[in-house]
Amino acid sequence: MKNKIYPHVLKGIAMLVLSLLVSACGTIRGTGDLGVVIERADGSVQIIETTGRTSLARVDGLGDLSHASVVFSRDERFAYVFGRDGGLTKIDVLQNRIVKRVIQSGNSIGGAISQDGSLIAVSNYKPGGVRIFNAQTLEMVADIPAKYKGSDQASKVVGLVDAPGQYFVFSLYDAGEIWVVNMQDINNPQIQKFRNIGRQPYDGLITPDGRYYITGLFGEDGVVLLDMWNLKSGPKRILNDYGRGNEKMPVYKMPHLEGWAVANNRVFMPGVGRNEVIVVNKDNWKQENRISVHGQPIFVMSRPDGRHIWVNFAFPRNDTIQVIDTISMNVIKTIKPGKAILHMEFTPRGENVWVSVRDNDQIKVFDTDSFEELQTLPALKPSGIFFTSRAHKTGL
Repeated sequence: MKNKIYPHVLKGIAMLVLSLLVSACGTIRGTGDLGVVIERADGSVQIIETTGRTSLARVDGLGDLSHASVVFSRDERFAYVFGRDGGLTKIDVLQNRIVKRVIQSGNSIGGAISQDGSLIAVSNYKPGGVRIFNAQTLEMVADIPAKYKGSDQASKVVGLVDAPGQYFVFSLYDAGEIWVVNMQDINNPQIQKFRNIGRQPYDGLITPDGRYYITGLFGEDGVVLLDMWNLKSGPKRILNDYGRGNEKMPVYKMPHLEGWAVANNRVFMPGVGRNEVIVVNKDNWKQENRISVHGQPIFVMSRPDGRHIWVNFAFPRNDTIQVIDTISMNVIKTIKPGKAILHMEFTPRGENVWVSVRDNDQIKVFDTDSFEELQTLPALKPSGIFFTSRAHKTGL
């Protein structure tokens, strides 16, 4: 007679496994409301949850996080942290631990995760170029030096984003070029190069639908647009009067273009060196408005429903946030959370926004409808805030 496992035995085994999991992890949770906060001065991150607005853990040992960014695996369990020291660190946000850490360059500036979640790309200043890694093992699968015509050096790489179809797109700061890399065959990356786009592209973004890659120019006025659906058309110069203009104003901090907001078929851009938010019609890519604001904008971010735009500012006016109504195009609220507002992040459906207040060592949470302050959490010189919902958004 064959051994038979009775249903009540199976149930008992399942309950035992469950109890062991609970005792090991403290609680069972999903990943959808989790996130990480960069603590830039201490080389650590806090793991937080947005439902109860609490901090769950701190993970140390991440090196130089003075200019750090994060992407997430598609199951939201793993955070990939890109450090300024060239470190690429994989963190398990459920077990609150580093899974693996590699130093892949001397100076890196950010990264991206491929559409299918299998590849991690890192943009580097030193040596200039992009290196691509297996997301599971962090083993390098491709090394793409940003060598360009007329120089024996590799260019600094900026504005690295993912695009649909296993593509990565980035700009070469020193060369004035945009490169598009097709990684469908990891053993044979296909690179398309667009040269002479303009002087000193300093950052880039891709629109939420993955169609348009946009890079801003620092060496001259203007913005460059590349239609990913029609690469044969090549880069197109738009907004030739965008930038510092004839009157060269001091730029206290370069705006982050991934913070550009797309709402109501308009793009809201930070004015470079100006106390303005530029409004562009997405149908024809022409400027249709300028909104005067408190200081030089750094992040210009849309609430997920597109109803409001939240803006923070460069030093010395970095103690303030302003909220713009996307219908009236007016500033409707000014908030002063504290000293050195470095970053904002909306909860997935936008009911709250989390704000890093570096010089007060605080994270603050606001209701995005009433603008009421809901929570204050301690943090060690916080900067970037990244929620796991980014795992399902192109270019973030």
